[in-house]
Amino acid sequence: MAVLTPVCDFGWTASDFLLPGTDGKTYGLADVAGPKGTLIIFMCNHCPYVKAVLDRIIRDAEDLALHGIGVAAINSNDGVAYPDDSFAAMQPVALPFPYLHDETQDVARAWGAACTPDFFGFNAAGALQYRGRLDASGKTAVEGAKRELFDAMVQVAATGQGPRDQVPSMGCSIKWKPE
Repeated sequence: MAVLTPVCDFGWTASDFLLPGTDGKTYGLADVAGPKGTLIIFMCNHCPYVKAVLDRIIRDAEDLALHGIGVAAINSNDGVAYPDDSFAAMQPVALPFPYLHDETQDVARAWGAACTPDFFGFNAAGALQYRGRLDASGKTAVEGAKRELFDAMVQVAATGQGPRDQVPSMGCSIKWKPE
């Protein structure tokens, strides 16, 4: 089921986390923060929305690093019900940034993550400035689409402020564990 993210809550600050990465290290928010800002992406392996744009996510993360933006991805999906999203299945995915596992789903709940992909862009002070989409792509990549996430985070790196007009990200709902 496709879900849209909420509107950006400008200035919101995230709770910290301590999550295992596919590289064998454990990361907190400060470990992935860049000097000019931080981008946290809630994503997973099996989502068709993520699969359609993963190459663009990687491209933008690499380009944002040049602007002082730190990037990490968090997979919070239920890996038992969705084995493609288990920690073991995450390990072969090659990303140029930490890919973290939120097995308890506590981080996703605390942050209000809604879908995959769900982008949280923070300024250097840790205040949320972007909660929009990557670009106009959905389950199919749109060729030549404006780089909305990239442009917004470059603006955040330069000014500390994100654009006021943002289009929500859309993707598969987070796969929550039964309560």
